[in-house]
Amino acid sequence: MKPDGVRRGLVGEVISRVETKGYSIEALRMLNADRALLERHYAEHIGKPFYEPLVEFMMSGPIVAIVASGNRVIEGFRSLAGVTDPTVAAPGTIRGDLARDQGTKVVQNIVHGSDSPESAAREIEIFFPK
Repeated sequence: MKPDGVRRGLVGEVISRVETKGYSIEALRMLNADRALLERHYAEHIGKPFYEPLVEFMMSGPIVAIVASGNRVIEGFRSLAGVTDPTVAAPGTIRGDLARDQGTKVVQNIVHGSDSPESAAREIEIFFPK
């Protein structure tokens, strides 16, 4: 969960939606992400115009990292989250129901979801180090 969702008190709502969908929460961690962690997480975006505003936004408050499990959880969560732009996200999705365009340099859309098993494994290593 991104800082906007945490700041607005939506952690319980998002977790409830994930569990209502039938997925299990395997791990959960609230943290203040630092630049080093975010550089690892967003490595593929370094140098892009939105990179610095994105990192600044992600450092603006606590985030909640969650590992969920269940059949087809990656594509299921991405469907539950909705499209990136909250203005066009469908009703019934997390972003469609809970996010709004803040008119900021970077889209504040409440949640992030891994896009593949490989991304999930990499992100779990970053947010849940052993």
